[in-house]
Amino acid sequence: MSQHEPLHRHLRLFDATTLVAGSMIGSAIFIALSIMAHYVRTPGILLGLWIFGGLFTVVGAISCAELAAMFPHAGGQYVYLREAYNDLWAFLFGWTQLLVIQTGFIAAVAIAFAKYLGVLLPWLGEETVLLSVPLRALFRGQPTVFQINSAQLVACAIIALLTIVNLRGVREGALVQNLFTVLKAAALVALIVAGLVHFRSAEHFSPWLQPIPGEKALQMGFLAGLAVALSKALFAYDAWNTVTFVAEEVHDSPRTLPKALLLGSLAVMALYLLTNVAYLAVLPLSEIAAAREDRVAQLVATTIFGPVGSTLVTAAILVSTFGCLNGLILSGARVCYAMAREGLFFRPCAKLDARKTPASALVYQAGWSMVLSLSGSYSNLLTYTTFASVFFGGLMVAALYRLRLTRPEMPRPYRCWGYPVTPALYLLICVPFLIYVVQGDPGSTLLGVGLVVSGIPFYRVWKGRRRGA
Repeated sequence: MSQHEPLHRHLRLFDATTLVAGSMIGSAIFIALSIMAHYVRTPGILLGLWIFGGLFTVVGAISCAELAAMFPHAGGQYVYLREAYNDLWAFLFGWTQLLVIQTGFIAAVAIAFAKYLGVLLPWLGEETVLLSVPLRALFRGQPTVFQINSAQLVACAIIALLTIVNLRGVREGALVQNLFTVLKAAALVALIVAGLVHFRSAEHFSPWLQPIPGEKALQMGFLAGLAVALSKALFAYDAWNTVTFVAEEVHDSPRTLPKALLLGSLAVMALYLLTNVAYLAVLPLSEIAAAREDRVAQLVATTIFGPVGSTLVTAAILVSTFGCLNGLILSGARVCYAMAREGLFFRPCAKLDARKTPASALVYQAGWSMVLSLSGSYSNLLTYTTFASVFFGGLMVAALYRLRLTRPEMPRPYRCWGYPVTPALYLLICVPFLIYVVQGDPGSTLLGVGLVVSGIPFYRVWKGRRRGA
């Protein structure tokens, strides 16, 4: 590690755990089952995918915990890839995070917040177009119109607000995270209890395990459809490792990070599984698949509580997305900071302000997230990175084996449970998933790979500057 100004260790176990859980729980749990039902029409298999995705996440967290305890530095996965492989692999991960994974998630969650705010305040929704510019002169073929609507401006405003909160310091960001994670967990528990109490018919859970493909899986094949459906559940579980990005700000991080990763992942897995059971307790899969704009939670709540149920779920989603967005903003900037202090990103991002906060990194991240929000392209970019996100996760877990072989003398305050079987399970799940995702959506996969590879020329530029410094 290069010499750098130390960050303040303000985060405790509860803060770290809420950062894990709060960054994972966003808007996906409120809509994902409806999307998955387009690919698979079997209740038992769908619930199995949520269990599978949860176990996949927990196994990854257990494996990542050893790396987090070995290298309790800002940047998390960026640092692990650098230590296990080289600067290039670390940079490509950080590049993809900055270009679309973290900033794309921030933009997507901010837009989701704005959309649901538009349900309560229609004049702030996507229907209110503020600017419309025809782009026929710039593009050949079909005419294109660039539009900015109220929801996009609300998304930019909420990104700016939470960035300002986190500019005040990691302690303030953690307070917001703790509050909203508790509120969103309470909202899900209330929905679970209401759904189970309102249980209508056991027929909603049949046929339990008969492999019935949904309409979107009929052309691609059942296994490919299964992988695409699983990707929607994995998207809901994603961001579990964001706490490692703030490792230098966690008190006694070699002990705290492994606990937070495990506790947060298990808690979210339990909440997700029970929430989907509650959905199926109220509605059959045919109605879940037909939910308007895939808003299954809203449909379930309306069925239980009537019109007021829609408002209650909208409020719950606003709380959930607000807390998720805060966690993503708080943690994501630390990757830019870690890259910059190693000379592989813009130098101002390596500086801390008077509050020991990477202010420039937060501002850079906010700026690009706003660009993605205004461009309207963030949803496509997120699709393109499914392959890259899982690939880098597998590369991180494989780093555990590499470091055990190449650096056996390093202190390991925490050792992966069940090694070498546990990380092997993660990789055995990861590889076939990647294969079937390629089969199910080859175009998006190739674009995802292209986004990763696009970082190579930028790496060479920054690498050259570092050598010349």
